[in-house]
Amino acid sequence: MRHFKHFSNQGPEHFRGGRRFARGENGPRFGRGGRLARFLEHGDLRLLVLHLVAEKPRHGYEIIKAIEDMTGGAYAPSPGVIYPTLTMLEELGQADITTEGSKKLFSITAEGQRILTENQAELEALRARIAATQPRENAAPVIRAMENLKTALRLKLSGREAAAEPLTRKIADLLDETARKIEEL
Repeated sequence: MRHFKHFSNQGPEHFRGGRRFARGENGPRFGRGGRLARFLEHGDLRLLVLHLVAEKPRHGYEIIKAIEDMTGGAYAPSPGVIYPTLTMLEELGQADITTEGSKKLFSITAEGQRILTENQAELEALRARIAATQPRENAAPVIRAMENLKTALRLKLSGREAAAEPLTRKIADLLDETARKIEEL
C-alpha cells in the first residue's frame, strides 16, 4: 500500500504530488503540519483514517480531532485533506457514508477491514512513529496561551491607537522580555 519516494539532492526544492517542498538541512521541509508531517508518507493518512473509522463510525471533524489528539496536538489535518481522503475511501469501497441530517458519518466496509488487516504491521509502525513524536509534556496550555497572545496582539494592533510609536515599542519590549525569560527556563 505504501510507496516511498526518495528525495533527490538536485536543488533547493522539488515537486511531489503536485506540491512544492523546500529542502532543509535534514531533508525536505514540509509545510503546515509540524514534525509529524514527515511521518505521513503516501498512504499513511488513508491507513490512519481507515483505522479510526474501524474503531467506530465517525464524522470528518471527529477524525480530524482524533488525529490531533493522537499526535498530542502536533498535527491536525485540514478538512481539505481529510474529506478527499474519505471520498477516495468510499470510491474504493473501503468506507460507507450515511447521512445524519446535514452531516456525513463514515464507517468501514468489509473491503476496508480487509485492507486494514493486510496492512496491520504498517499501521502499528505508523502508530509507533506517531507515539514517538509526542511531546514530553502536555503542550496544550502553551498552545492556548500562544493563541491568546496572537488574538490580543491582532486586536490591539488593528485599532487606531496602534499607530502610536510608544505603544508598538512597549509591545515589542514586552515580547522581547518574555522571549528572554523563556530562553532562561
